[in-house]
Amino acid sequence: MNEQIRAREVRLVGPEGEQVGIVPLERALQLAADVDLDLVEVAPMARPPVCKLMDFGKFKYESALKAREARRNQQQTVIKEMKLRPKIDPHDYETKKGHVVRFLKAGDKVKVTIMFRGREQSRPELGFRLLRRLSEEISELGFVEASPKQDGRNMIMVLAPHRATKAAAVAAVAAGAKPAREPREGEVADVEQAAPVETTTAAE
Repeated sequence: MNEQIRAREVRLVGPEGEQVGIVPLERALQLAADVDLDLVEVAPMARPPVCKLMDFGKFKYESALKAREARRNQQQTVIKEMKLRPKIDPHDYETKKGHVVRFLKAGDKVKVTIMFRGREQSRPELGFRLLRRLSEEISELGFVEASPKQDGRNMIMVLAPHRATKAAAVAAVAAGAKPAREPREGEVADVEQAAPVETTTAAE
C-alpha cells in the first residue's frame, strides 16, 4: 500500500472501478494524494501489478462488518448423538426417530449408536437392520455420511442433513425461529430390551 509498493509502474484503477491505465508509480501516488485516498495493490502477481485508489481504512471496516454478518448468519455444524438398543420397543423407536428428524431439520448431524449387551454382540445384523431402517425413513431430510461400523460393543452410523435441509435451517435461524428442542434427560439413554423390530436379516 502506498510507499510500500515497489513496482516502477502500475495498472491503475480509479475509486469507482474505472480503468486509468498503466502509469508510473510516482504518478499513481500523486493521484492518490490529490484525492486523499490510498494506493492499494490488489493484484500483485499481475505484470504490471494492479493498484486501486481507495479509502483503505473504510475498506477494512466494511470488510470486517461483512465478515461479522456472515458469521452471524452461518450455522455451525453440530453433531448430536442418539443411542438405541438393537431390540427396541416400536414406540421408543418412533420417539427417538422423532429426535433424529428434529436434529436434521435444525441442520445438525446425528451420530446414531446401537448399543449391544451380552449375547446381542453375536447378532450384529440386528444393528445393521435397525440403522438401515432409520436411514431409509429419514432419507427425505438426510443421508448416511458414515456407514454403520462396529466399534467394540457399539455400532455407529452418522447421518447428515441434505444441503436443502441445512439451508432451510440456516434461514430459520436467521429469521429468528427457535432451534429444535433438545431431548429431555433420559430420552437419549438406552432403552431396556423389548419387542424386536421386524426386518429382514443381513444376509437377505
